[in-house]
Amino acid sequence: MADDKTRVLIVDDIAETRENIRKLLQFEADIEVVGAARSGKEGIQLALELTPDVVLMDINMPDIDGIAATETIRQKNPSVQIVILSVQGDQNYMRRAMLAGARDFLTKPPSGDELISAIRRAGDMARSERGKSMPVHSAQAALGSPMVMHARMPVSNGKIITVYSPKGGTGCTTIAVNLAVALHNEDTRAVLVDANLQFGDVAVFLNEQGKNTILEMAPRVDELEPEVVEEILIRHDASGVRILAAPQKPEHAEDVSAEQFTKVLRYLKTLYPYVIVDTSSILTDITLAAIDASDLIV
Repeated sequence: MADDKTRVLIVDDIAETRENIRKLLQFEADIEVVGAARSGKEGIQLALELTPDVVLMDINMPDIDGIAATETIRQKNPSVQIVILSVQGDQNYMRRAMLAGARDFLTKPPSGDELISAIRRAGDMARSERGKSMPVHSAQAALGSPMVMHARMPVSNGKIITVYSPKGGTGCTTIAVNLAVALHNEDTRAVLVDANLQFGDVAVFLNEQGKNTILEMAPRVDELEPEVVEEILIRHDASGVRILAAPQKPEHAEDVSAEQFTKVLRYLKTLYPYVIVDTSSILTDITLAAIDASDLIV
């Protein structure tokens, strides 16, 4: 059924790129291309008219660039999810895209599987965002007390950004650390989480080893308080970034379950605008939990 499909708008100033993406997506039964725009300005207009679930947005366009267009669309319709496509894969572009509200960032040309997976993730997020308000209003009406709902629904405005590569030695830790440092400032604090629980070296990378680790947080995940979290996290003095380090001994990796790890990430998301997760190249339960909880995968 059409209602079950993820509605996609393509925004790119190159006609061949628009057509290639359209042809690729036409074979996916759960994805429908509802329109295509040749510029950032036209993309904004069509996004408001067509109300797609997902916008595939090029960065470099002649009138309004993709990042500015992303920010405008997200301000006008926060449920629309933007997947940025760019020939530039450097951290500055990723940072600007995330600050503008992008859901995902892919380097051109993405593989077909990579693009389709990103669209499906973004589509799920769009439906989730649209559905958030309806249960709240109906429940409030039934209960007759909006204050009850506010008490039961924790604020979760942060973004979980996971850095992952299936190949080891590709610099994921360097990217995660630099991304956390770049995103951290007085207004947008960042916390860096080491999800490689067996051989993680984020703390070593920042010369903060030998201190608290996730082992101090995971067992208390159902009773965490902001003050407790601040005590457990390591503060990197040079940057101000908070660090949730991996266990110091590999054998303790099994002491943290995927469920506990997911809860930790979700709680950190309520305290920090950006939760940056460095992962192992091996798809452990913890790595999969990080990917599943992510708002953006780099």
